[in-house]
Amino acid sequence: MHLFSRLGGAGRLVRPQDFVWLILFSAMAAVSPTRDPLEILTLLSLALLQVMEPKAPFFSTREGMTFSILLKLLMGYLLIGSTGGVNSSYYLILLLPVVSAATSYGFLGTAIFTALACGGYLSFLLYVDFSRYTIDLDQKRELFLRVAFLWAAGYLTNTLAAANREQSKRHRAVAEQLAEANRRLQEAEDAGRRSDRLAALGQLTAGLAHELRNPLGTIKGSADMLATSLSRENDVAREMAGFISSEVDRTNSLVSRFLEFARPMQLRLAPAELGYVIDRAVTHLDRMGSPVAIFKNYSPDIAPLPIDAELMERVFYNLLLNATQATATGGTVTVKTRRTDDGAYAEVSVIDRGSGIDPKHLQNIFNPFFTTKTDGVGLGLAIVSKIVDEHGGKMSVESEPGKGSVFHVFLPVESKT
Repeated sequence: MHLFSRLGGAGRLVRPQDFVWLILFSAMAAVSPTRDPLEILTLLSLALLQVMEPKAPFFSTREGMTFSILLKLLMGYLLIGSTGGVNSSYYLILLLPVVSAATSYGFLGTAIFTALACGGYLSFLLYVDFSRYTIDLDQKRELFLRVAFLWAAGYLTNTLAAANREQSKRHRAVAEQLAEANRRLQEAEDAGRRSDRLAALGQLTAGLAHELRNPLGTIKGSADMLATSLSRENDVAREMAGFISSEVDRTNSLVSRFLEFARPMQLRLAPAELGYVIDRAVTHLDRMGSPVAIFKNYSPDIAPLPIDAELMERVFYNLLLNATQATATGGTVTVKTRRTDDGAYAEVSVIDRGSGIDPKHLQNIFNPFFTTKTDGVGLGLAIVSKIVDEHGGKMSVESEPGKGSVFHVFLPVESKT
C-alpha cells in the first residue's frame, strides 16, 4: 500500500507534459549548429522552468507568475541575442512568455508582456550597422509578420483563457449552489426528523400527562386532609405532609409543561414590533435580578411582523435566560436584530460569551427531554423551537466551548402559517 501511495505521489509530481518539454528543448539543443554553451544552457534552463513552474507554490501567486514571465523574457532575449539577433530562428521562443501572460492575466497584462516581447525582439535592430547593411522590403514584411504573429498568438490565447476562466467561474458558482442546496436539504431533513420525534413524543406525553393528573389530585387532596387532621404536636408528620403537597405541586407544574408541549398551538397573529417584544422579555428578566448586563442592538429597517407577541416574548425570554445562566456574573449578553440579505426573514441573535456547548450536544439541544442541567427537564428549547416552527420560522445555533454561543431565530417577514 505504501508503494502505491508513493507511485501516486510521483504521478502528481511527474506529468507527461514534463517529458514533452524536456524532449523538445533537448532536441533543439542537439540540432544547434553552433553548439554555443550559452545557447544550450538557456534552452535547458527554459525547459527546467517550464517543468518546475506548475509544481512550485511560489509560481501560483501573482508575484510568482510575473517573475516567471519576466524570466522567460530574459532567457528568450539572451537566446535570440546569442544566435543572430533579429535573424535568429529562435524568435518563436518569445511565445513562451506571451502565452504564459495570456493565460495568467487579462487583456491589459497580455498586451503589456506582448509589447515587451516584441520590443525586446525589435531592439536587436539597434545592433545592426546600417552603414553596411540594408533592410529590403521583403525583410521588413518578415519582421512585421513575426511581430504580428506574437500579437495574434497572445490575443487568441488570452481570449481562450478568458473563456476558460469564465467557464470555471460558472462551475464554481454551480458547485457553491449545490453545496448550499445540500446544506439546506440537510437542515430540512434534520427539521423533519425533529418534527417526527416531537409528534411522537407529544402524543406519548399527552397520554401520560392526562393519566397522571387524576392520581396527583388524589395525592394532594389526601396530603392536605392529613395535614389538617394531625395534631399540632406531630410536627414531623405535618412537615412530611407539606413535602408531599409541594412535590405534587411541582409535579403538576411539570405535567402542565408536558401538556403545553404536546398540545397543538393556536397562534394569534398580529403585527408587532420585534424590538418591543424583546424589550418585554428583557424587562421580565431584569425584574428577576439578573446579574448579567444585556445590550440591545436593533435594526431600524424591520417593519412590524405578523407574530404571536406573547409566545415570541416567551421564546426570547427563554433564550436570554439560558444566555445569562451560561454567562459569569458581571458579564454581558447581546441581543441584536437584522433583516436577512434576501429580505424574507427578520433575524434575532442572542449572543453570550459563556461556557459554550459541547459539539456533540449541538444536534440534540432542540430535542425534547434533552438537557445538560442537573435540575432541567429538557423542554425549554424544545418548546422554543416549536413556537418558532409554528410561525414558519427556523432556528440555528453556533457555539464554541469556552467562548460562548449564538442562537439565531429567523422569523418570516410575511406570515407562512
